[in-house]
Amino acid sequence: MKITFIGAARHVTGSCTLLNCAGRSVLIDCGMPQGNDEKLMTDLLFRASEIDAVLLTHAHIDHSGWLPLLAKEGFRGSIWSTKATADLCEIMLNDSAHIQEMEAEWRNRKAKRGGGGEVVPIYTVEDAQRAMGFFKTAEYGETIQLSKGISFRFNDAGHMLGSACIEIWMEEGGEKRKLIASGDVGNLDQPLIKDPQPIEGADYVLIESTYGDRLHELPPGAVGHNVPNIVRAKELAGWISRTFARGGNVIIPAFSVGRTQEMLYLMRLIVTNRLCPELGQIPVFVDSPLSVKATGVFAANVEGYYDSEAMELVKKGINPLVFPGLVTITDSADSKALNSREGSCVIISASGMCEAGRIRHHLKHNLWRKECTLVFTGYQAVGTLGRSILDGARHVTLFGEQVDVNCEIRKLEGISGHADRDGLIRWIKNLSTMPRYVFVNHGEEDSALAFASHVGSTLGIKAYAPKQLERFDLLDEASLPKTTHFEVGKLPYQKELDEAIAELDKQQRALNGLLALLRSQAEDQHISAKEAIRMSNTLSRLASDLEFLGMKWGKDA
Repeated sequence: MKITFIGAARHVTGSCTLLNCAGRSVLIDCGMPQGNDEKLMTDLLFRASEIDAVLLTHAHIDHSGWLPLLAKEGFRGSIWSTKATADLCEIMLNDSAHIQEMEAEWRNRKAKRGGGGEVVPIYTVEDAQRAMGFFKTAEYGETIQLSKGISFRFNDAGHMLGSACIEIWMEEGGEKRKLIASGDVGNLDQPLIKDPQPIEGADYVLIESTYGDRLHELPPGAVGHNVPNIVRAKELAGWISRTFARGGNVIIPAFSVGRTQEMLYLMRLIVTNRLCPELGQIPVFVDSPLSVKATGVFAANVEGYYDSEAMELVKKGINPLVFPGLVTITDSADSKALNSREGSCVIISASGMCEAGRIRHHLKHNLWRKECTLVFTGYQAVGTLGRSILDGARHVTLFGEQVDVNCEIRKLEGISGHADRDGLIRWIKNLSTMPRYVFVNHGEEDSALAFASHVGSTLGIKAYAPKQLERFDLLDEASLPKTTHFEVGKLPYQKELDEAIAELDKQQRALNGLLALLRSQAEDQHISAKEAIRMSNTLSRLASDLEFLGMKWGKDA
């Protein structure tokens, strides 16, 4: 009875954990690594043909995105999820596969011009459709016998439509153990969906730690941990009013599945409650084919998934995601036209971390405009464009062009789909009996380590944040690591800062060589005017950034 941590071990994406019990091999999630995590997992770290089943917590790509690759490499078992998760995966995996094919096609055109080798997509639309053929669904609270010695049950995790934490019962050699895999634990009072549901206890708990080292900042009007949806809507309405008064656009990067629908719910509250009374009708554009399809899935999966507030609207015949002024866009020509339309508007577009999709075009056309506002509504992973902007980048590169960040930057607090540190502790405390041991995953290294240490100090439970490919025997608790120790008060992002300083130090000699080359080129009478202008602009931006940092840090010191 063994557990192996394959993905999202001291990292925040690529969730994948392997259970071996009673001669069976079962995966909990099979997610795609994103951002910096892509460097750690370039392919599956196990034989796909040896996997008997996958238990899928929810549809987000960092939990489901490698299922087509699993099918491509020989998986022939069953993929278990809730019905809503299966419906969402139908559109999300096909969309992900289409992106893989388009990126490979683009790289191959580029390689052909430069004499490079052929690029093969990670997987294709055909692989995604093959993966969907392995799906089986179960309802919340329904116990399924997976095989002799393994059974499971889904429970509402309150993270997104159809999301689940999973109870898993295992028996081997006459010994019984129970494991709970949290998936992503939801925040409280999220639009549309229910709060995380209390469940029974277990011997072992595998819990996420995305926000395991911090507490969510809450907007004014929050009561304790509770943030009524109308409070969130009023904060967003204030930004919309101020931006429209300046003649700018409000740009909202949002994941196509979950966050886009939540934002539509809040926009409906703004419109129906006239929270921007001076504006009249507010033009709102959802610019993402996947978002439009996902919204249709939300409309078709109501019973058993929506919370009581949303269900009250449904019972009255009101669609919680539709309101006057809303326009959905799927055609690329209509998407491009948004950036030349007159008048202010709200644009909700994917992806949520600004790494791909149409949002990048809208950023290119709006980031440099002081009258516009960019509103972040969710977690921004290290290494993503969204994180760079949120952390204060003054310039970003989009489609090979450097764009100044002049617009107003805002973050809608209290809208996170993940529980914070206290929420995760509260979720563990709500188990009917406390676990003997807690494994912490799905968080950046500092976050996972800090939360494991916090579990030990606050609950008195042994807790450990496993490293990638660490493997443990659940029948031999004495062999498990005693605990994870974390230096309290450690500077956030210290690791990233140390690595950046080391990289700068390593590049000092290269910089000196570059300066010598630039001086030589500046004296070269044969350099073209275009090249001279490009070089001058680049050096001016670099000098400006260095001067800004020197003044800022000198003042702070």
